[in-house]
Amino acid sequence: MTRNKSLLALATTLLLSLSACGSGDEKPQATTGDGPAKGGTLTVFNNADFIHLDPARNWTMRDMGFGTRLLYRTLTTFKAGGSEVVPDLATDLGRPSEGGTVWTFTLRDGVKYEDGTPVKAQDIKYNVERSFAPELTGGPDYARKYLVSDKYEGPLAGKHLDSIETPDDKTIVFHLKRPVAEFSQTVTLPSFAPVPESKEAGVKYDDRPFSSGPYKIEKYQRKVGLVLVRNEHWDPATDPVRKAYPDRIVVNMSVGGAARDTRLIADQGSDRSAIGYTDVALSVLPKIFTNPKTQQRMSSMVDGCTGLIYLNTSKPPFDNQKVRMAAQFAADKTALQTAAGGPQMAEVVGAILPPGLTGGVQRDILHIPPTGDVEKAKALLAEAGAQAPVKIRMVTSSGGKPQAEALQAGLKRAGFDLQIDLVDVSAAGGINGTPAKMPELQFGGWCPDYPSGSTFLPMITDSRLISEAYHGGNAALLKDPAIDKKISEIESMTDADAAGKAWLELEGQVMATGAYIPVTLVKQNNLYGSNVAGVKGNPIWEGNPDFAEIGLKDPNLSK
Repeated sequence: MTRNKSLLALATTLLLSLSACGSGDEKPQATTGDGPAKGGTLTVFNNADFIHLDPARNWTMRDMGFGTRLLYRTLTTFKAGGSEVVPDLATDLGRPSEGGTVWTFTLRDGVKYEDGTPVKAQDIKYNVERSFAPELTGGPDYARKYLVSDKYEGPLAGKHLDSIETPDDKTIVFHLKRPVAEFSQTVTLPSFAPVPESKEAGVKYDDRPFSSGPYKIEKYQRKVGLVLVRNEHWDPATDPVRKAYPDRIVVNMSVGGAARDTRLIADQGSDRSAIGYTDVALSVLPKIFTNPKTQQRMSSMVDGCTGLIYLNTSKPPFDNQKVRMAAQFAADKTALQTAAGGPQMAEVVGAILPPGLTGGVQRDILHIPPTGDVEKAKALLAEAGAQAPVKIRMVTSSGGKPQAEALQAGLKRAGFDLQIDLVDVSAAGGINGTPAKMPELQFGGWCPDYPSGSTFLPMITDSRLISEAYHGGNAALLKDPAIDKKISEIESMTDADAAGKAWLELEGQVMATGAYIPVTLVKQNNLYGSNVAGVKGNPIWEGNPDFAEIGLKDPNLSK
């Protein structure tokens, strides 16, 4: 998951904002029968602005899907509604050499920007360089992790990165610090989209990205709305993924939540040609599930993230592995599922990695019943020499209170005494993110940036990520040299299939520490009007609708 949306946000809302990635073969609920036609105006309802549209800074799953499907293209991308990687700007998935430390891509002919000028390899290099700039915060950090960079800090001061070569306008060569078997997937990220140096605007580039995709920005008023119109220089013959059905896409940032869903349920006038950008409000779901016709207009998919409970291994009582395992057996995941909205909103899980990283298989590693095993938990506490009540503490905001109370009740059955401290949402992140302040446990979770265990397990388990100021994603503060060593070994593999199997083996090793309690995968539900077609959840972008193929049945109804 992107760090923008990961632990900080999830710790306050637990699993309501988490969603989990299904496999590429998983099917969302069917759309309406008629397919999309070319033309018309698709309206997108959202009550918030995009976090970032600058491709060097766009690292929130939903916004990444929007940006890379509509405004800019990347070297490779994903098939519509699925997780299969296919060429995009590049002619193939890249050609590794020198043991997987050098990757070469060739650009397609005929790809143009909104002004008709050709997309060049140098433009992709420039945007990757931008992702190093400290001024342009928030974006994917894979280029910084993988490329030979020697303390490089971006191109804004005129310096360029030697580890990216562009011998001509159509060729780009990346020199990596180590082999990266899944680099074909890495370059699906927005930081591998093109940005011409002549269009550089620093932090203001967020307000007007220069289009290499099927649409360009006609108008963008932050926190109010965005209007996209066709990039007349986009050639569908160069683009095997994006269908670009609507003539215009209007994002209305003043309609969200239950008010948005009520309008979409009513399905009147131009709202018939609208779609919700974010999850259906929990309060509205009963109205949808009791109305079969409306339910047919909801895309529902388990998305790419796993909701987790992190146990702080740096302090008692969870510095003891048996106590951690006792908490694993004591937690009532069914109660946590209910607090998250019930089976329609969440699925109970028994493993850390979501199905999108396990070949579509929902694994259950510890085989603990969803309601827990209280007697086993008590026995483990006794083996650890822990005297009940075992006092522990967590910090969350009011939004996380229902889940916290569900966890509290489950743990109490085995002898844990969980104290829940409610604080402001802005304060919760600072407490739960700073090692010296962290309580005994916290809610959170992680989402992969693309279908590889390298974007998941290292992010939450590698002790080398932990600093004095921030846990770095490892919110269990786990320091296990064997796990760190195994991460390095897997990351050095040149065979992607072998690395995938190794990540699955490592998951079992991580689960044996007891430091991470997997709880649920959450469903992403998006409602849309009766004139909208081609809606498919994409498992890569948390099950959110994939804008590659969305259009209108009758474009005239949108006028």
